Amino acid sequence: MNNRWKIALGAGALALATTSNFALAQVAGGTLSLVAPYGSALKSLDPHATYASQDMAVSKAFHRALYTWDSAANAPALDLASEVAVSEDGLTYTYTLFDDIYFHNGRQMTADDVIWSYERILNPEKAFPGSVKLEPIVGAREYARGEAAHVAGLKKIDDLTFSITFAEHVEPGNLLFEAITAILPKEVADTPEFLSDPVGLGPFVFDKHVEGSAISGTKFDRYFKEGKPYADRVSYVITSDYSAMDMAFRAGEIDATVLSENVYTQYKADPELSKGLIEVSEVFTRHMGMNTEKKPFDDARVRQAINYAVDRDLIIQKLLKEKAFKANGWLPATSAAFDETRAPYSYDPAKAKALMAEAGYADGVEIEVMVVDSTQSLGVLQAMMPYLREIGITAKPRVVEQNVLVDAMTDGTALAWFRSTGTGPDDIAALRYFDSRVSRAAGNRSAYKNLEFDKVLDAAAAEVDHGKRVALIREAEGIVFNDAPVWFHNYNKAVLATQPWIHGVDANVTEAAILEVDSIWVDENKPNR
Repeated sequence: MNNRWKIALGAGALALATTSNFALAQVAGGTLSLVAPYGSALKSLDPHATYASQDMAVSKAFHRALYTWDSAANAPALDLASEVAVSEDGLTYTYTLFDDIYFHNGRQMTADDVIWSYERILNPEKAFPGSVKLEPIVGAREYARGEAAHVAGLKKIDDLTFSITFAEHVEPGNLLFEAITAILPKEVADTPEFLSDPVGLGPFVFDKHVEGSAISGTKFDRYFKEGKPYADRVSYVITSDYSAMDMAFRAGEIDATVLSENVYTQYKADPELSKGLIEVSEVFTRHMGMNTEKKPFDDARVRQAINYAVDRDLIIQKLLKEKAFKANGWLPATSAAFDETRAPYSYDPAKAKALMAEAGYADGVEIEVMVVDSTQSLGVLQAMMPYLREIGITAKPRVVEQNVLVDAMTDGTALAWFRSTGTGPDDIAALRYFDSRVSRAAGNRSAYKNLEFDKVLDAAAAEVDHGKRVALIREAEGIVFNDAPVWFHNYNKAVLATQPWIHGVDANVTEAAILEVDSIWVDENKPNR
């Protein structure tokens, strides 16, 4: 078996605190009992089709991308390739794949599968969310517009070697580590059967999916990482009910779970439960998105007024129990380009009222806001509503399921919504969500358009000098901050609770609920192991 070689690219956020895991010998066998939180159902078993966090948490068991997130290094690391060579101009990356990687159907993975998977993601007829990650590749936009038969920047050299040429200077690991860019078998992925019986490269082979309830898999004996996975099975409970997750965890029925604000406060105060807490500063920004193509949000003054109208400090302290960090823009504090000199929007109701009057809404306006039934969504909106009424905005909550919310944001029918969006580890990719050339399906949910922003962001992407690149990124983010296509609320503080018998749980800053399941194991103390 080949030794695994890794390359770390970029830097991520650090975990605030981790459990103390001693150097114990891994124990093989048993079942990992985990959760797919944040929704009552998975959006899709096709990893390319969904960017929902719970779907990506499950995908980690069944699929693999070219890179993975190395939580120990807080950076992406090569996963499917033994090495990568970079051209002198820094634009072409040539990868050598491992020769012992197999899909669950028994076929060896080749360079053809990588290229096919990336072109599938960019296919204009599919509108997959991962297309925004691949747009920096030479020829990607032409292919996505139907102007080319293939992506010019993707080249097969031989069965185990291929190259990617980018149009701008990027860190590929930041773009190609998530399930939305997973490598799939070309002969299976576009068949109807794939949606109910997915085939991938992951450590577990798909076993069963009970829609809205659970999904499970069994150990893949030909998994390319020697000795892994440690567990014989993995099972996920699919739920957004934090009370149910809390009860199941306390009963020992699940090995690790994410915590809500109220449950976090209880666990932190408990002398035993607090021992298993992993607190993570995630690269996510929570916000209220606004459809800039619809009134009243087509006027930047209304959007700015909302940012001035609300006392976010009080909401974070009282409602969120300090399980959040106040946002002063789109990029989180752990971003390389974070602008610590920029002050967040202040709590200034008088200024907010003046902006509303200037925009022609002195007599008030009513808006509908789509939310899911959670503290961070419906709860925060309810806390905002008195502040908004003070400046003449009557907000009407519309509570929907997560998948309904995503569909409404994507098709442009939602006027406003609450969402937590990935804003790292790649600064350029995070700001592409406001690129006027990016579709709603690919991330620009607000349909924000500012040609000056596009120009500055393109200049940042083309800049090789690190200092100049950071300065341009900050300039671009400053334009978004001023135009306020979203209400900037907070950066995520995620908390995992882990049982004393589970080991190897990583603090993933890109999404705490997405665990590297091939490296997790349970010891003999687990009940019904």
